[in-house]
Amino acid sequence: MLLSALAGLGLGFSLIIAIGAQNLFVLRQGLRREHVLLVAAICAVSDGLLIVLGVSGVGLALQALPWLLSAVKWAGAAFLIGYGVLAARRALRPSGEVLVVDAAPAPAQAGSVAVAVRTQTMPVVLTCLALTWLNPHVYLDTVFLLGSVASTHGDARWAFAGGALVASVVWFFGLALGARFLSPWLSTPRAWRVLDGVIAVVMVALGLSLVLSH
Repeated sequence: MLLSALAGLGLGFSLIIAIGAQNLFVLRQGLRREHVLLVAAICAVSDGLLIVLGVSGVGLALQALPWLLSAVKWAGAAFLIGYGVLAARRALRPSGEVLVVDAAPAPAQAGSVAVAVRTQTMPVVLTCLALTWLNPHVYLDTVFLLGSVASTHGDARWAFAGGALVASVVWFFGLALGARFLSPWLSTPRAWRVLDGVIAVVMVALGLSLVLSH
């Protein structure tokens, strides 16, 4: 059981630690200190659900529905390219964004800040969900690959799944909460332009790779 859990932990980290759309979004939210725990939780829970689907054998059933993965591929490609274009626009036409950690808002501003936070939560949640569930590589890696490997562990496959889930939780919360240590290097508008430029390139490249894949 322990060996299976460690195997799941290792494979989970190997699949999740890569420069991708989801990780870049989590990193950006962590740097901005906006909805950090919410974003990390959405990613971890989504990963957990996908792991359960793969280990329970649903991945094998989904292989009989190739049109479903194709639909996800095209929707994901469109979303990634669109998100990349928005990031490129931020890089080319910056708003002067800098990483500043302010003290608690003044009493007179507290109400307006609370309203702003509420109105900004839903776009962040929807974007996070889209970057997770509209990425066909997530299904290929988490549902199909991880599920297939888990099946080789027999009765210990759920221990394997638990190890993979731990890797997901540690990675997403570590990335989101650890991003603040990069703040000294992202305290100028120029640094944010570079970051958004990198995000734009990666997002568009991922989107195009989906379009061109067979």
